[in-house]
Amino acid sequence: MPGPGAPEPFPAEPISAAPCASARPAPGPSAPAGGAAPENAPRAENAPRIENARRLEARRLLDRFCSRLAAVRRCSPATVETYRGELRRFLEYAGECGLWLESAAPQELAGYVSHRRESAGLDPRSVAKAVSCLRSFFRFAAEEGLRPDNPASLLERPSQRRRLPEAMDRETVERVLGAIDLGGALGVRDRALFEMIYSSGLRVSEAAGMNVRDVDFGEGIARVRGKGSKERVAVFGSEASAWLRRYLDESRPALARGGGAAGSGAASGSGAFGGAGRGSGPAALFIGKSGKRLSRKGIWKNYAKYAALAGAGSRVHALRHSFATGLLQGGADLRTVQALLGHSDLSTTQIYTHVDASLLKESHRRYLPRLGKGRLSEMAPPLEKAPLSGKAPPLERAPGGGGRGRE
Repeated sequence: MPGPGAPEPFPAEPISAAPCASARPAPGPSAPAGGAAPENAPRAENAPRIENARRLEARRLLDRFCSRLAAVRRCSPATVETYRGELRRFLEYAGECGLWLESAAPQELAGYVSHRRESAGLDPRSVAKAVSCLRSFFRFAAEEGLRPDNPASLLERPSQRRRLPEAMDRETVERVLGAIDLGGALGVRDRALFEMIYSSGLRVSEAAGMNVRDVDFGEGIARVRGKGSKERVAVFGSEASAWLRRYLDESRPALARGGGAAGSGAASGSGAFGGAGRGSGPAALFIGKSGKRLSRKGIWKNYAKYAALAGAGSRVHALRHSFATGLLQGGADLRTVQALLGHSDLSTTQIYTHVDASLLKESHRRYLPRLGKGRLSEMAPPLEKAPLSGKAPPLERAPGGGGRGRE
């Protein structure tokens, strides 16, 4: 939450990043030069207690902010966790540098973003997300009366270049899937998981959020929940179906027993989404060795391991990109690919037409010649040239003649 090109300078003038000042005092009355501290100034021995109280209040503010994201803005759990993780890092940085939410300046927030970019090697897209988190959080702080302004509103997001999706050919996909060790329950689970992602073009969050009852083997479809908690129906093929059945029959019951998870029954083969499994509540489809739902980070980590063994890229999202590119190469139209990927905007799907230059060349060959010089003879007969004498040829009489042509 990497792209081509070097990161843009951040932030732009006139905001300049201020270095971390760990010795910065807490906001409040300061002692006059050469005189005693004012009566309402905090005593030195109370400073740690005041600092702990402020940190506790900041964490409470973060909890209220995340609750608002979920309840009012209706953000998905994954989005809320992204905000929470970024803001936790900011609060840790603020505690180390002595920053206070009530008085943090734009330059100090810029210093945090620069620190994040340099320490974690963030690309412009991730830097932009960090800025968005700060803007939303300080806007909420202002609404809560913590401060009168939003200092993060002065931060500028770096410009982003739209990168082409990373797609793999079928042979590379087979190498990645073939690198999975099928000697244990976890290997069969991972093979079923990545076959499902590739066969249906699923997002990682969609695969992680699937339940056993979401799968309908009879129709070859599955119900998934995508961005914004929007539901859609994904289609999967026979290869994914075979591995998924094997996982549900052999591996998932063993993993569920190991973790004491309920609902280990396989999905039903009759009726759409009829397999709820045993136990109460929805049973997670893909689970770990603890018996709990497999997390997105767990999926990313496992795929990176297999991709390294196969000598391929480490991004599991490449399976989704490869699914879309394969559909277009097979002759599917953009609207069909849009529906299968769950894109709300067709422009998001159009980027896949630039992944494979052969698609553009084929479209050029099929459609452009109809307007070219070589096809003009099929569109209209050639015009008759005038005789050298300069006289125009006489017009032919219409069939059944009644009049005469002009001489």
